[in-house]
Amino acid sequence: MSASTSSAPATSRTDDTLGSSQVNVLMWSMGAGFAALYTAYAGLVVVLLPAQIQNLDAAAKESNLALVTMTSSIVTLFAQPIIGAISDRTRGRLGRRTPWMLFGAVGSTLSLLAISHATTLLWLTLMWVAVQVLLNVIQAPLTAVMADRVAPRRFGIVSAFVGLGSNLGATLGVILAARYAGQLGLGYGVIAAIVLVVVLAFVLLNRDRTRPEPPEPFSWREFLTGFWVSPRQHPDFAWAFVARMTFILGYWGVATYQRYALQDYVGLDGGAVDSAQQLMSVLAFVGTLAGAIPAAKISDRTGRRKIFVIGASVLLALSMAIPLVSPTLPAMYAYALVSGMGFGTYMSLDMALMTEVLPKGAAAGRDLGILNIATNVPQALGPIIASVLITSFAAGSDKLPGYRVLFAFAAAVVLISALAVRPIKGVK
Repeated sequence: MSASTSSAPATSRTDDTLGSSQVNVLMWSMGAGFAALYTAYAGLVVVLLPAQIQNLDAAAKESNLALVTMTSSIVTLFAQPIIGAISDRTRGRLGRRTPWMLFGAVGSTLSLLAISHATTLLWLTLMWVAVQVLLNVIQAPLTAVMADRVAPRRFGIVSAFVGLGSNLGATLGVILAARYAGQLGLGYGVIAAIVLVVVLAFVLLNRDRTRPEPPEPFSWREFLTGFWVSPRQHPDFAWAFVARMTFILGYWGVATYQRYALQDYVGLDGGAVDSAQQLMSVLAFVGTLAGAIPAAKISDRTGRRKIFVIGASVLLALSMAIPLVSPTLPAMYAYALVSGMGFGTYMSLDMALMTEVLPKGAAAGRDLGILNIATNVPQALGPIIASVLITSFAAGSDKLPGYRVLFAFAAAVVLISALAVRPIKGVK
C-alpha cells in the first residue's frame, strides 16, 4: 500500500480550512514557530555544537562533528514521518497536532538544559540525538498544519512566512549562539526558552481541532508499507524528494563546517570567529529579505513555483563559488549574502511546492514527514562527506585545499537539485 492510498476523499485535507483572519493569525504563528525551530537548529549546529566538540578534542573536531551529526540524523531519519503519521491518527480534546507539539517542546527544553553538561563525546552524542528527535516531534505536526487548514491558493504566502521565519530564526540563532559560545550552558538555556515559549503561544493562539471521524483500524503492515511512495505512480513526489535531498546535501555540508572554515580556511581565531559568524548570519538574512518576499508574491500571483525554486538552487550554487576562488573574509561575507538569497527563496517556496505534490488523501502529516526524510538523509551525509573531503585533500596541516574541494562539491550537488525540479509536471 503506497502513501497515497487512503479511504478518505481528496477534499478531506481542507475540510478544516480557515477563514481569512484566522489564516493571518496562523500565518504569523507558523512563521514564529519555524523561527523558533531554526533558532535552535542553526544556533546549535553552526555554533554551539561545533564549539562544544572542539572543547572536548580540538585535534579531532572535524571527524567528531561528523560522527555526532551523522548519528543523530540516522536516529531521527524516520522521526518526522512516524510522528506525522501518529498525529494524523490522534484524536482527543487537544486535537491531532497540539499534543505532540507540547510533548516535543517540553522534552527538547529538558534535553537542551542537559546537553551543556556533557563532558564526553558519548554523552554529548546521546543528548544531541535526544534534542534532534524532540525538535522533530515539534516540526512534524507543525509542518502538517498548513496542509490541514490552509486553502491551496494561500500556500505561497503562508509558505513564504514559514521560509522567512526559518531564516529569521537561523539568523537569530547564530547571533545568540555566537554571543554565548564561551558560555555554553547559558546559550543552550536561552535557545530552550525560545522554543518552549513560542510553541506554547502557537497552541494557545491556534486551537487545534480533532477530526470528527474515527481513525481507520490500525495495522502495523499498512503503517510500515505506507511510508513507501511509488516513484512510478507519483513521479512529482519522487522528483521533489530528490530535489530537496540534493539541495540540503550541498547546503548542509558547508553550513555545518562554517565555524571551522573561518578558522582553518580563512585564518580567523578567537572572538573574530564569533563576530564573523554573527555578521554572516545578518547578511544571509538580508539576502533572504531581498529574495524571498518578492518571489513569494510573484509566485502566488502567477501560480508558478518551479522557476523560483530552480533559480534559488542556481543562486546557492553561485554563492559556493565565491569562497572557492577567494579564501578571504570578504568572500565569506559575499557568500553569506548570496546564499541567503538562494536559500531564503528556496525555503519560502519549497513548502508550497512540496504541499502541492503530496499524494491525495488525509495523511498529510505522514506524507510531509516522508518528504522530510529528504532533509534528514543529507543532514546525515553532508557532514560525513565534508569531513572526508576536508581531511583527504588537506596538505598536511593546511586544510585550505580540502575546503576548496568541499565548496566545489557543494556547488555541483546544488545544481543537480535545480535539474531535479524540472521534470515535475503537476506544479507550474
